[in-house]
Amino acid sequence: MSSTRLQRLRDAFESLGVDQFLLRGTSNIQWLTSFDGVFDSERAHAVLVAQDAATLHTDSRYSLACRERAQGTPFEVDDARMTHAVWAAKHLSPCRLGIEDDITLAEFRQLEAALSKADVSLVETSNVAVGLRAVKDAEELRRLRAAQAITDAAFAHIVAFMRSGMTEREVQLELEGFMLSHGAQDLAFSSIVATGANGASPHAIPGETRLEAGQVVVLDFGAKALGYCSDMTRCVFLGEPDTRMAHAYQAIRRANEEVEARIAPGITGKEMHEHAEAVLEEEGFGGKMGHGLGHGVGLDIHEEPCLNSKNEKPLVAGNVVTVEPGIYLAGEFGMRLEDFGVVTESGFEVFTQSPHQMTVI
Repeated sequence: MSSTRLQRLRDAFESLGVDQFLLRGTSNIQWLTSFDGVFDSERAHAVLVAQDAATLHTDSRYSLACRERAQGTPFEVDDARMTHAVWAAKHLSPCRLGIEDDITLAEFRQLEAALSKADVSLVETSNVAVGLRAVKDAEELRRLRAAQAITDAAFAHIVAFMRSGMTEREVQLELEGFMLSHGAQDLAFSSIVATGANGASPHAIPGETRLEAGQVVVLDFGAKALGYCSDMTRCVFLGEPDTRMAHAYQAIRRANEEVEARIAPGITGKEMHEHAEAVLEEEGFGGKMGHGLGHGVGLDIHEEPCLNSKNEKPLVAGNVVTVEPGIYLAGEFGMRLEDFGVVTESGFEVFTQSPHQMTVI
Protein backbone atom coordinates (compact mmCIF):
# COMPACT_ATOMS: atom_id res chain seq x y z
CA MET A 1 0.00 0.00 0.00
CA SER A 2 2.76 2.48 0.94
CA SER A 3 4.71 1.62 -2.23
CA THR A 4 1.65 2.42 -4.36
CA ARG A 5 1.17 5.77 -2.65
CA LEU A 6 4.87 6.56 -3.01
CA GLN A 7 4.68 5.84 -6.71
CA ARG A 8 1.68 8.12 -7.11
CA LEU A 9 3.71 10.94 -5.56
CA ARG A 10 6.77 10.16 -7.67
CA ASP A 11 4.64 10.10 -10.81
CA ALA A 12 3.83 13.76 -10.13
CA PHE A 13 7.47 14.87 -10.00
CA GLU A 14 7.84 15.62 -13.70
CA SER A 15 4.73 17.78 -13.96
CA LEU A 16 5.76 19.61 -10.77
CA GLY A 17 9.28 20.19 -12.04
CA VAL A 18 10.95 18.56 -9.01
CA ASP A 19 13.47 15.79 -8.38
CA GLN A 20 12.68 15.24 -4.69
CA PHE A 21 9.86 16.12 -2.34
CA LEU A 22 9.66 17.08 1.35
CA LEU A 23 6.51 16.55 3.41
CA ARG A 24 5.92 17.93 6.92
CA GLY A 25 2.17 17.62 7.50
CA THR A 26 1.43 14.70 9.83
CA SER A 27 -1.71 13.54 8.00
CA ASN A 28 0.15 13.63 4.69
CA ILE A 29 2.97 11.58 6.20
CA GLN A 30 0.55 9.11 7.79
CA TRP A 31 -1.16 8.63 4.43
CA LEU A 32 2.09 8.24 2.49
CA THR A 33 3.71 5.76 4.88
CA SER A 34 0.55 3.83 5.85
CA PHE A 35 2.00 3.50 9.36
CA ASP A 36 -0.71 2.71 11.93
CA GLY A 37 -0.52 3.47 15.62
CA VAL A 38 2.46 5.85 15.39
CA PHE A 39 1.45 9.44 14.74
CA ASP A 40 -0.34 11.82 17.08
CA SER A 41 -0.93 15.58 16.96
CA GLU A 42 2.77 16.49 17.24
CA ARG A 43 4.46 17.90 14.12
CA ALA A 44 7.48 15.75 14.87
CA HIS A 45 8.15 14.19 11.48
CA ALA A 46 9.38 14.87 7.96
CA VAL A 47 9.56 12.64 4.91
CA LEU A 48 12.02 13.12 2.07
CA VAL A 49 11.10 11.32 -1.15
CA ALA A 50 13.42 10.76 -4.11
CA GLN A 51 12.87 8.48 -7.10
CA ASP A 52 15.03 5.78 -5.49
CA ALA A 53 14.59 6.38 -1.74
CA ALA A 54 12.12 7.50 0.92
CA THR A 55 13.23 8.45 4.42
CA LEU A 56 11.21 9.39 7.49
CA HIS A 57 12.95 11.72 9.95
CA THR A 58 11.52 11.50 13.45
CA ASP A 59 12.76 11.63 17.04
CA SER A 60 13.30 9.18 19.89
CA ARG A 61 9.70 9.36 21.05
CA TYR A 62 8.53 7.70 17.84
CA SER A 63 11.58 5.96 16.39
CA LEU A 64 10.92 2.48 17.81
CA ALA A 65 7.32 2.39 16.59
CA CYS A 66 8.33 3.86 13.22
CA ARG A 67 11.06 1.28 12.70
CA GLU A 68 8.66 -1.54 13.54
CA ARG A 69 6.08 -0.25 11.06
CA ALA A 70 8.73 0.39 8.39
CA GLN A 71 9.76 -3.23 8.17
CA GLY A 72 8.90 -4.59 4.75
CA THR A 73 8.11 -1.11 3.39
CA PRO A 74 10.17 1.20 1.14
CA PHE A 75 10.77 3.62 4.03
CA GLU A 76 13.99 4.14 5.97
CA VAL A 77 13.72 5.69 9.43
CA ASP A 78 16.24 8.21 10.75
CA ASP A 79 16.08 9.67 14.27
CA ALA A 80 19.20 11.85 14.09
CA ARG A 81 18.99 14.62 16.69
CA MET A 82 18.78 17.71 14.49
CA THR A 83 16.11 19.92 13.01
CA HIS A 84 14.25 18.65 9.97
CA ALA A 85 15.77 21.48 7.94
CA VAL A 86 19.36 20.58 8.83
CA TRP A 87 18.60 16.90 8.33
CA ALA A 88 17.14 17.53 4.87
CA ALA A 89 20.13 19.66 3.88
CA LYS A 90 22.51 16.84 4.84
CA HIS A 91 20.62 14.35 2.69
CA LEU A 92 20.09 16.45 -0.43
CA SER A 93 22.33 16.39 -3.45
CA PRO A 94 21.89 19.11 -6.10
CA CYS A 95 18.21 18.98 -7.02
CA ARG A 96 14.90 20.79 -7.33
CA LEU A 97 13.15 20.15 -4.03
CA GLY A 98 9.37 20.29 -3.90
CA ILE A 99 7.93 21.67 -0.66
CA GLU A 100 4.25 21.37 0.10
CA ASP A 101 2.11 24.07 1.67
CA ASP A 102 1.92 21.87 4.77
CA ILE A 103 5.10 23.62 5.93
CA THR A 104 4.95 26.60 8.28
CA LEU A 105 6.61 29.91 7.52
CA ALA A 106 9.13 29.34 10.33
CA GLU A 107 9.99 25.90 8.92
CA PHE A 108 10.36 27.40 5.46
CA ARG A 109 12.81 30.00 6.77
CA GLN A 110 14.80 27.29 8.56
CA LEU A 111 14.97 25.29 5.36
CA GLU A 112 16.10 28.33 3.36
CA ALA A 113 18.88 28.94 5.86
CA ALA A 114 19.99 25.32 5.95
CA LEU A 115 20.12 25.16 2.15
CA SER A 116 21.72 28.58 1.63
CA LYS A 117 25.05 27.07 0.54
CA ALA A 118 23.63 24.00 -1.19
CA ASP A 119 22.80 23.63 -4.86
CA VAL A 120 19.13 23.03 -4.14
CA SER A 121 16.25 24.96 -5.67
CA LEU A 122 13.07 25.15 -3.62
CA VAL A 123 9.90 24.60 -5.67
CA GLU A 124 6.73 25.65 -3.85
CA THR A 125 3.73 23.43 -4.49
CA SER A 126 0.15 23.43 -3.25
CA ASN A 127 -2.07 20.57 -2.14
CA VAL A 128 -0.11 17.87 -3.96
CA ALA A 129 -0.40 15.28 -1.20
CA VAL A 130 -3.89 16.48 -0.28
CA GLY A 131 -4.92 16.05 -3.91
CA LEU A 132 -3.56 12.51 -4.01
CA ARG A 133 -5.35 11.72 -0.76
CA ALA A 134 -8.63 12.83 -2.32
CA VAL A 135 -8.83 9.54 -4.23
CA LYS A 136 -9.28 6.77 -1.67
CA ASP A 137 -8.06 3.21 -2.15
CA ALA A 138 -9.92 0.06 -1.12
CA GLU A 139 -8.31 -0.10 2.32
CA GLU A 140 -9.22 3.49 3.08
CA LEU A 141 -12.82 2.85 2.05
CA ARG A 142 -12.96 -0.15 4.40
CA ARG A 143 -11.81 2.01 7.28
CA LEU A 144 -14.24 4.80 6.47
CA ARG A 145 -17.13 2.32 6.43
CA ALA A 146 -15.99 0.96 9.81
CA ALA A 147 -15.98 4.45 11.31
CA GLN A 148 -19.46 5.13 9.97
CA ALA A 149 -20.84 1.85 11.35
CA ILE A 150 -19.91 3.05 14.86
CA THR A 151 -21.48 6.42 14.15
CA ASP A 152 -24.73 4.88 12.93
CA ALA A 153 -24.91 2.73 16.06
CA ALA A 154 -24.34 5.83 18.18
CA PHE A 155 -27.30 7.58 16.58
CA ALA A 156 -29.63 4.68 17.33
CA HIS A 157 -28.40 4.73 20.92
CA ILE A 158 -28.75 8.47 21.46
CA VAL A 159 -32.30 8.57 20.07
CA ALA A 160 -33.31 6.03 22.71
CA PHE A 161 -31.45 8.02 25.39
CA MET A 162 -32.63 11.57 24.67
CA ARG A 163 -35.58 13.20 26.40
CA SER A 164 -36.87 16.65 27.23
CA GLY A 165 -35.16 18.25 30.21
CA MET A 166 -31.66 17.03 29.38
CA THR A 167 -28.99 19.56 28.54
CA GLU A 168 -27.13 19.66 25.24
CA ARG A 169 -23.96 18.80 27.13
CA GLU A 170 -25.50 15.71 28.72
CA VAL A 171 -26.51 14.43 25.29
CA GLN A 172 -23.06 15.20 23.88
CA LEU A 173 -21.27 13.28 26.64
CA GLU A 174 -23.52 10.24 26.22
CA LEU A 175 -23.12 10.31 22.44
CA GLU A 176 -19.34 10.56 22.57
CA GLY A 177 -19.03 8.03 25.37
CA PHE A 178 -20.97 5.50 23.32
CA MET A 179 -18.69 5.91 20.31
CA LEU A 180 -15.52 5.63 22.40
CA SER A 181 -16.78 2.51 24.18
CA HIS A 182 -18.01 0.83 20.98
CA GLY A 183 -14.93 0.73 18.81
CA ALA A 184 -13.93 4.33 18.13
CA GLN A 185 -10.25 5.05 18.78
CA ASP A 186 -11.13 8.74 18.99
CA LEU A 187 -13.73 11.28 17.96
CA ALA A 188 -13.59 12.64 14.42
CA PHE A 189 -14.38 16.05 15.95
CA SER A 190 -16.12 17.50 18.98
CA SER A 191 -19.80 16.63 18.60
CA ILE A 192 -22.44 19.27 17.98
CA VAL A 193 -25.70 19.02 19.94
CA ALA A 194 -27.81 22.14 19.38
CA THR A 195 -31.42 22.52 20.42
CA GLY A 196 -34.00 25.13 19.48
CA ALA A 197 -32.58 28.46 18.36
CA ASN A 198 -29.03 27.19 19.01
CA GLY A 199 -29.43 24.96 15.96
CA ALA A 200 -29.35 28.05 13.75
CA SER A 201 -25.56 28.19 14.42
CA PRO A 202 -24.06 25.45 12.22
CA HIS A 203 -21.06 24.98 14.57
CA ALA A 204 -22.86 25.53 17.86
CA ILE A 205 -21.01 24.40 21.01
CA PRO A 206 -23.12 22.23 23.33
CA GLY A 207 -23.90 23.91 26.62
CA GLU A 208 -26.40 23.94 29.45
CA THR A 209 -29.45 24.73 27.29
CA ARG A 210 -32.16 22.18 28.02
CA LEU A 211 -34.11 20.24 25.43
CA GLU A 212 -37.78 21.23 25.39
CA ALA A 213 -40.91 19.81 23.78
CA GLY A 214 -41.63 21.32 20.38
CA GLN A 215 -37.97 21.82 19.50
CA VAL A 216 -35.70 20.19 16.95
CA VAL A 217 -32.21 19.07 18.02
CA VAL A 218 -29.33 19.05 15.54
CA LEU A 219 -26.77 16.27 16.13
CA ASP A 220 -23.53 16.46 14.10
CA PHE A 221 -20.93 13.87 15.10
CA GLY A 222 -18.53 11.22 13.94
CA ALA A 223 -16.23 8.45 15.13
CA LYS A 224 -12.63 7.90 14.16
CA ALA A 225 -11.70 4.25 13.60
CA LEU A 226 -8.51 2.76 12.18
CA GLY A 227 -7.28 6.31 11.67
CA TYR A 228 -10.21 7.42 9.51
CA CYS A 229 -13.13 9.74 10.23
CA SER A 230 -16.86 9.57 9.76
CA ASP A 231 -19.29 12.48 9.66
CA MET A 232 -23.07 12.60 9.87
CA THR A 233 -25.84 14.95 10.96
CA ARG A 234 -29.37 14.09 11.94
CA CYS A 235 -32.28 16.03 13.43
CA VAL A 236 -34.37 14.74 16.33
CA PHE A 237 -37.79 16.30 16.95
CA LEU A 238 -39.08 16.53 20.51
CA GLY A 239 -42.68 15.81 19.70
CA GLU A 240 -44.43 16.28 16.36
CA PRO A 241 -43.02 19.35 14.57
CA ASP A 242 -45.18 22.26 13.53
CA THR A 243 -45.92 22.84 9.86
CA ARG A 244 -42.97 25.19 9.28
CA MET A 245 -40.46 22.79 10.85
CA ALA A 246 -41.85 19.83 8.96
CA HIS A 247 -41.64 21.75 5.68
CA ALA A 248 -38.03 22.77 6.39
CA TYR A 249 -37.07 19.17 7.09
CA GLN A 250 -38.65 17.92 3.89
CA ALA A 251 -36.74 20.63 2.01
CA ILE A 252 -33.32 19.54 3.30
CA ARG A 253 -34.23 15.89 2.77
CA ARG A 254 -35.19 16.60 -0.84
CA ALA A 255 -31.95 18.53 -1.41
CA ASN A 256 -29.87 15.76 0.14
CA GLU A 257 -31.47 12.94 -1.80
CA GLU A 258 -31.53 14.72 -5.15
CA VAL A 259 -27.83 15.55 -4.88
CA GLU A 260 -26.90 12.02 -3.85
CA ALA A 261 -28.82 10.67 -6.84
CA ARG A 262 -26.87 12.99 -9.18
CA ILE A 263 -23.31 12.58 -7.91
CA ALA A 264 -21.13 10.73 -10.41
CA PRO A 265 -17.71 11.08 -12.02
CA GLY A 266 -17.49 14.22 -14.14
CA ILE A 267 -19.94 16.33 -12.19
CA THR A 268 -18.49 19.25 -10.25
CA GLY A 269 -18.79 20.26 -6.62
CA LYS A 270 -20.12 23.61 -7.83
CA GLU A 271 -22.95 21.95 -9.76
CA MET A 272 -23.97 19.88 -6.73
CA HIS A 273 -23.88 22.86 -4.38
CA GLU A 274 -25.94 24.94 -6.78
CA HIS A 275 -28.50 22.15 -7.19
CA ALA A 276 -29.01 21.97 -3.43
CA GLU A 277 -29.35 25.76 -3.23
CA ALA A 278 -31.91 25.67 -6.05
CA VAL A 279 -34.00 23.06 -4.22
CA LEU A 280 -33.98 25.11 -1.03
CA GLU A 281 -34.95 28.20 -3.04
CA GLU A 282 -37.88 26.35 -4.59
CA GLU A 283 -39.02 25.25 -1.13
CA GLY A 284 -38.98 28.83 0.19
CA PHE A 285 -35.66 28.72 2.04
CA GLY A 286 -33.38 30.48 -0.42
CA GLY A 287 -30.20 31.87 1.09
CA LYS A 288 -30.73 30.04 4.38
CA MET A 289 -27.86 27.53 4.10
CA GLY A 290 -24.81 29.77 4.06
CA HIS A 291 -22.13 27.07 4.02
CA GLY A 292 -20.84 24.74 1.33
CA LEU A 293 -22.83 21.61 0.61
CA GLY A 294 -20.07 19.19 1.52
CA HIS A 295 -16.42 18.33 1.94
CA GLY A 296 -14.03 15.43 1.66
CA VAL A 297 -13.45 13.06 4.59
CA GLY A 298 -10.52 10.76 5.33
CA LEU A 299 -7.68 10.85 7.84
CA ASP A 300 -8.89 14.39 8.57
CA ILE A 301 -12.49 15.43 8.97
CA HIS A 302 -12.14 18.12 6.30
CA GLU A 303 -10.31 17.07 3.14
CA GLU A 304 -10.61 17.52 -0.60
CA PRO A 305 -12.71 17.67 -2.68
CA CYS A 306 -15.38 20.14 -1.60
CA LEU A 307 -18.94 20.48 -2.83
CA ASN A 308 -19.20 24.25 -2.90
CA SER A 309 -19.71 27.17 -5.23
CA LYS A 310 -15.95 27.51 -5.93
CA ASN A 311 -15.06 23.95 -6.93
CA GLU A 312 -15.33 23.56 -10.69
CA LYS A 313 -13.07 20.50 -10.78
CA PRO A 314 -14.93 17.32 -11.83
CA LEU A 315 -15.38 14.60 -9.22
CA VAL A 316 -13.67 11.28 -9.90
CA ALA A 317 -14.23 7.73 -8.68
CA GLY A 318 -12.69 7.30 -5.24
CA ASN A 319 -13.58 10.77 -3.98
CA VAL A 320 -15.27 10.59 -0.57
CA VAL A 321 -17.57 13.52 0.22
CA THR A 322 -20.32 14.61 2.57
CA VAL A 323 -23.70 15.89 1.42
CA GLU A 324 -25.11 18.18 4.11
CA PRO A 325 -27.74 20.71 3.11
CA GLY A 326 -28.98 22.88 5.94
CA ILE A 327 -31.49 25.56 6.82
CA TYR A 328 -30.71 28.07 9.58
CA LEU A 329 -33.33 30.53 10.81
CA ALA A 330 -31.88 32.89 13.42
CA GLY A 331 -33.90 32.98 16.61
CA GLU A 332 -36.02 30.00 15.55
CA PHE A 333 -34.26 26.75 14.69
CA GLY A 334 -31.71 25.08 12.44
CA MET A 335 -31.64 21.78 10.56
CA ARG A 336 -29.06 19.77 8.64
CA LEU A 337 -29.16 16.32 7.04
CA GLU A 338 -25.73 14.87 6.34
CA ASP A 339 -24.50 11.62 4.85
CA PHE A 340 -21.14 10.74 3.40
CA GLY A 341 -20.00 8.23 0.84
CA VAL A 342 -17.79 7.49 -2.14
CA VAL A 343 -18.06 8.46 -5.79
CA THR A 344 -18.11 5.24 -7.81
CA GLU A 345 -17.71 4.62 -11.53
CA SER A 346 -21.49 4.78 -11.92
CA GLY A 347 -22.72 7.05 -9.14
CA PHE A 348 -22.49 7.53 -5.38
CA GLU A 349 -22.35 4.88 -2.65
CA VAL A 350 -23.62 6.26 0.66
CA PHE A 351 -21.86 4.88 3.74
CA THR A 352 -24.41 6.34 6.18
CA GLN A 353 -27.11 3.83 7.09
CA SER A 354 -29.21 5.91 9.49
CA PRO A 355 -32.58 6.64 7.85
CA HIS A 356 -33.76 9.95 6.43
CA GLN A 357 -37.26 9.60 7.82
CA MET A 358 -38.16 12.21 10.40
CA THR A 359 -37.11 11.09 13.90
CA VAL A 360 -39.67 12.10 16.53
CA ILE A 361 -39.36 11.22 20.22
